[in-house]
Amino acid sequence: MPGKKKVRKGKVKEEKVGTEKEREQQKDLPVSENYVIEVSKSSPSIPLTSDSPSPSDLNEVASLPPRGTFDSINGKQKFKRDSFFQRSMRTINTGSTFIRNEKKKISVFISEATQNTVTTVNEVLGNIRSITLQSKTIPSHISEGRNIKMSFIEEFEEEDYIEQSQLKEAIQYVVMSITFRLFSILLIFIHIAVLVAGLSLTPKGTTLPLVYRIFFLLFGLFFLADVLFQVFLEGAVKYFSSIINTIDLLSILSFLMVDIVYLYFDIGGIPQIPTVTFLLKTLRLFVLIKVFQLASEKNKLEKAARKLVSENKRRYRKDGFDLDLTYITDNVIAMSFPSSGSRSLYRNPIKEVARFLDTKHKDHYKIYNLCSEKTYNPSHFHNRVERFPIDDHNVPTIIDMLKFVDSVFEWMEKDPKNIIVVHCMGGKGRTGTMICIWLIASEHFNTAKESLEYFGKRRTDTASSSKYQGVETPSQRRYIEYFALIKNKYLWAVPQSKTLKISSIIIHSIRGIGKGNGTDLKIVIIVNKKIVHTCVCSSLKSCQALPKLYEKCPFFFCFNTAFIENNRLYLSRNELDNPHKQKTWHIYLEDFAVELLFSNA
Repeated sequence: MPGKKKVRKGKVKEEKVGTEKEREQQKDLPVSENYVIEVSKSSPSIPLTSDSPSPSDLNEVASLPPRGTFDSINGKQKFKRDSFFQRSMRTINTGSTFIRNEKKKISVFISEATQNTVTTVNEVLGNIRSITLQSKTIPSHISEGRNIKMSFIEEFEEEDYIEQSQLKEAIQYVVMSITFRLFSILLIFIHIAVLVAGLSLTPKGTTLPLVYRIFFLLFGLFFLADVLFQVFLEGAVKYFSSIINTIDLLSILSFLMVDIVYLYFDIGGIPQIPTVTFLLKTLRLFVLIKVFQLASEKNKLEKAARKLVSENKRRYRKDGFDLDLTYITDNVIAMSFPSSGSRSLYRNPIKEVARFLDTKHKDHYKIYNLCSEKTYNPSHFHNRVERFPIDDHNVPTIIDMLKFVDSVFEWMEKDPKNIIVVHCMGGKGRTGTMICIWLIASEHFNTAKESLEYFGKRRTDTASSSKYQGVETPSQRRYIEYFALIKNKYLWAVPQSKTLKISSIIIHSIRGIGKGNGTDLKIVIIVNKKIVHTCVCSSLKSCQALPKLYEKCPFFFCFNTAFIENNRLYLSRNELDNPHKQKTWHIYLEDFAVELLFSNA
């Protein structure tokens, strides 16, 4: 009968699955020969435990391995892996067995599947997500696959290693700021207004008063300094490759010389000469030529706006490109959303992104769009776009993480030149989450802590600011830990679904939060992106406003029931989304925490 368990004594016949590392991990688990249980086609509930380190430990910083540590991976080591579909089928194929160890309460799966075709399988993981697999053939052996280019970047761009001088950084910080660029545009209009007023109020046949000329000289010197700073930051060849920039500099120099000549006539007491009238008439063309300077300022303003939005994320500035785009490894790129229309004024212009990828990685790139809130026409990237929608500041499902990894493996195996480009909106949280699980899956790193640290270091431009641009949200870091457990502890076996009932919610150190007794808090429980329960403790008004950041709520957190141990989940302040931010610590004290107690459903 389906679901019926039959117990028999005997020795366990283990199939050689995975790498040598996996076999050694299996040997470390003490196996009781008295508990070998056959599993029928129906998938029973199996208790799982995990020794996952606390996500709060992720805040510790360890030194990164030196470059070249993983060089042996490229072309020398073959990755032995199951596809996601093969791994998920281990728990449901006829003839599969699992060994339960009563001492440690760990279930280890040993695949004995033979060639089989599954038409439809519905599997719910951790009460979070369901998926239907159709017409997938499960082979009886594990394919070693092809050699995959997994080495770290052999040579990062020179700009990544050579820190810019403090002087250059200071100039860039000021000149490329949105405030400075807006001030420059304002000065252009003031300059034009003063010029028109001076020419209108000055009688014919006379020169402009000295005060006007002093203003013009100051304006000219400011614009000249601005151009020289731009040349210093971008380089003369790159800056003057734009015709607008060239005309802008010539106009500034021409009229700066005119202003100096006029001042020389006035201060030196030299009588008016015929050329002065000609120069005065020529000066009227200044209003028309200023149009070119405004066009130049528009480009500079767009650059300043993009830098303001991207903050100190590492940008790609080379070969005429200036994009919020970072090479995490030599075949993994993280970037912000490729935008069009008004959004392209402060985000990556989609046409520039396409031009960059077609120039650098023609026919060898694939885009992974993680945004649930916005998309674009995939034809910009030759329809090589795959979506894994994740809400902003939220986490992917376990299923989506495994499907993403399988998709990347499949793409990388096609050609050693292939790369992936991952983005959400800002190219930080959701992007970092998926890239970190890929770094673990491809064995760049073994632990979530190492992959998170590396991604944060690559994505952050410490030369311009110390602000961290890695994965900060505790829930996202927690799900990277989940993935590391699936790979390293469960050996790619997908954890069984576990339905639990929340018996109590305990908020520790609630003093100072609202009324201080929890009567003014509202609890919302969301499963599978649907609200399943809402609890309003009281209608009393709050005495103190709580800081509402992400999701417009004081604090929230995500977890998967398959990884709950001993029917208890304890999350400290640093493991809760929003209270982990230092700017909220005047409300959430150091010992603030949330504890959930469960019972079996």
